[in-house]
Amino acid sequence: MLLRFRTANVRSLRAEQELSFVVPEEEEGAAAKLLPLSDGKQLSVYPVLGVFGANASGKSNVITALKKMREAVLSSYAAWTSHDGIPREEFALDPKAAAETTLYEADFVMADGVRWSYGFELGERRVEAEWLFAYPKGRRQVWFDRDASREKEFDFPGDRLQDRTLLARMTRPNALLLTRAANDGHPQLTPLYDWFKQNLWDVTPETERRQREAYTAQRLLENEESRRRVEELLRVADLGISGAEVERDSGGRPRVRLIHSGSGEETVLDWEAESFGTRSWFALIGPLLLALDTGAVLLVDELDASLHSRFAAEVVRLFQAPWVNPKGAQLIFTAHDPSLLRVPGGGRLLEPGQLWLTEKDAGGATELFPVSDWEPTEDEDLMASYLAGAFGGVPKVSEGQVGRQLLQTNETAELEAEEI
Repeated sequence: MLLRFRTANVRSLRAEQELSFVVPEEEEGAAAKLLPLSDGKQLSVYPVLGVFGANASGKSNVITALKKMREAVLSSYAAWTSHDGIPREEFALDPKAAAETTLYEADFVMADGVRWSYGFELGERRVEAEWLFAYPKGRRQVWFDRDASREKEFDFPGDRLQDRTLLARMTRPNALLLTRAANDGHPQLTPLYDWFKQNLWDVTPETERRQREAYTAQRLLENEESRRRVEELLRVADLGISGAEVERDSGGRPRVRLIHSGSGEETVLDWEAESFGTRSWFALIGPLLLALDTGAVLLVDELDASLHSRFAAEVVRLFQAPWVNPKGAQLIFTAHDPSLLRVPGGGRLLEPGQLWLTEKDAGGATELFPVSDWEPTEDEDLMASYLAGAFGGVPKVSEGQVGRQLLQTNETAELEAEEI
């Protein structure tokens, strides 16, 4: 499971920002999962984090930074070249940022309960720093530490890591040691590489929808259990759907028609006749089930962009229900709709430690912080407080301001035209 993620100098994330799944000490966290650690202790971890904020406040850049870290780990050895430099998207509103490093660090727990901390700093043309720490007995073990400014770039304290000399000699200045090791099938480091390969999956409801529709359709064809789960998720969304028909076309691609119930009769609709919302929900089911089946970390940008808030809330509930999510899959999503902060009958869908907000400072840099920092009371309505601006993270626009500004602009333009 992912515990924490730190980043700096990526798009609008100028200063170091941290996103944490660990339940704050002062918060009970009804939705939290107790994660057994290798030292015999347990850590309380949330399965879901939601990132909210005004338009252009940097919500999507949090997701992007996680994707960028994964891409770097998977591709630095094969894709990064000396003549192109290291691909970065540093903060653009400060010229000094180009000369500074880009930081990524992730804390996560593997299946054996051992906690790991892996991170790196990227310069324009070389990896400036890279490190890997393990906590098998609760105390930090340094597996390797890399600093490009030192005469001896790589340091391997102790004898924990195999092939240390070979790894140091064969790792290019513009590639990550972890990527280099995994490409050679290193027995100790490849499982850590595989963690990134099998996690931080990106889903944006409005993009790649056809591919995800096809994947969900494929799940219908796998076996009876898989089909039952897909159809149940279609029914639970209250779309009036009672089932699905699926067959392969002449090219072997699955074709789906959904069965709708109404007035005591069933009607089968062609796929093109389905609404945008229905198709978006169907396309999301496949990745959701894959994440739940494997215990992966799923990244969904703008969860509410093409889904009704009720569907978005159901996605959150899937990850928060231990009987549905026994393998500890996690969800990080961004959204605009504040109704996700409250369940219809009252109460909270997300705890304060699960609700993160983004806000731009005067220099255009994004600040990321949890609502738990504001210490809301147990019975406080988080949606009402958020909309009132009690936590920040909402547009600084008063009622009617946009219209008044537009009217003022039109009047100014008319006066200028008269003067001409």
